[in-house]
Amino acid sequence: MRVLLSTIGSRGDVQPLVALALELRDLGQEVRMCVPPDFREWIDGLGIPVVPVGPELRATAVSRPAPSVPPAPPSPEQRRRMAEATVAAQFATVTSAAEGCDVIVAATALQLAARSVAETMGIPYVFTAYCPTVLPSSHHHPPLLAPGQPPPATADNRELWARDAERFNELFGAALNLHRAPAGLAPVGDVRSHVFTDRPWLAADPTLGPWPEPADRTVLQTGAWILPDERPLSPELEAFLTAGEPPVYFGFGSMRAPQDLARVMVESARALGHRAIVSRGWAGLSPVDDESDCLSVGEVNQQALFRRVAAVVHHGGAGTTTAAARAGAPQVVIPQIYDQHYWARRIHDLGIGAAHAPGAPTADSLTSALRHALRPNVAARTRVIAAGVRTDGARTTAQRLMTLASQRSS
Repeated sequence: MRVLLSTIGSRGDVQPLVALALELRDLGQEVRMCVPPDFREWIDGLGIPVVPVGPELRATAVSRPAPSVPPAPPSPEQRRRMAEATVAAQFATVTSAAEGCDVIVAATALQLAARSVAETMGIPYVFTAYCPTVLPSSHHHPPLLAPGQPPPATADNRELWARDAERFNELFGAALNLHRAPAGLAPVGDVRSHVFTDRPWLAADPTLGPWPEPADRTVLQTGAWILPDERPLSPELEAFLTAGEPPVYFGFGSMRAPQDLARVMVESARALGHRAIVSRGWAGLSPVDDESDCLSVGEVNQQALFRRVAAVVHHGGAGTTTAAARAGAPQVVIPQIYDQHYWARRIHDLGIGAAHAPGAPTADSLTSALRHALRPNVAARTRVIAAGVRTDGARTTAQRLMTLASQRSS
């Protein structure tokens, strides 16, 4: 069996697919990946063929001073042209990447061409979300796309999902159908439902992010796809960890960070008598001085590090949330966009940390949230939750894909 794994997104979107790719390969299957060019070197190094799609994303995360005059949003005509270019690029790239494959697995909601390519080839297509809130349900509203956007206060969730579907159709419907027609495929009237299918998979841990409708058999929850990490921590980091009490880890992953975030992070740790580890991430965060109570790190084994810190302060990506929960580390989530608001709320509801208000924190607000997360009862609760986090999601999914392919060939 040859599988194409495709996504358009940041490290948090790509890494779960890498975990699945390695499980498939361990089971004797062939795997190819279609991901942004930022990750080609990393995945090539694992011996997995890569077809890059779209532009590099890293440059969009670099922190810059806020402009004196906010840029004007794109006009409807500009949005239409961008949508057409995105869809056209995906059709060309995914069609090439899928040649000779037996199944396509697409992750993230902007995989607009993958299902059409699968239909043309006559092979199965699976859509996967990493968070329950990505999938329509009356129990939650659609993900929030704008940084700092507050959750809707009064609108009915069904109405909000209907509006979300309209936006998909308005933005991508014409471009999608323009490329389906030459292949002899019927036009799509509901773009979002077309991408998601009527039986999506949910690669989220059932304890941390359960599907809210247990009786609903249309969503298959596999568990999170966790990439094992055996890398040692650097000698510098080991020395820092052993030189004092467990520090607080701060990181924003592949996100663009609010201005002055590094200073706010370090001040909040110092206010509570803790040392700090600041992950540079794509935004290039770094401590504001050369004091010995702070350390700047780059790419690091979070699975090993998070077991040795007092708390993890982060943006609320699904991967970081799961890694911290699995390690038993209390969390402070500072959500910015999309599913991060959901994970912040879940961390609060589970009692394993604090949900900071959306947007940019102040030293006082982050200190308050961190103080809550460092309470002994929160630490005790995190250990209980950690014991229930599953680690077999990628293997379970790989086996299901093999079954799916064998059913088609039989």
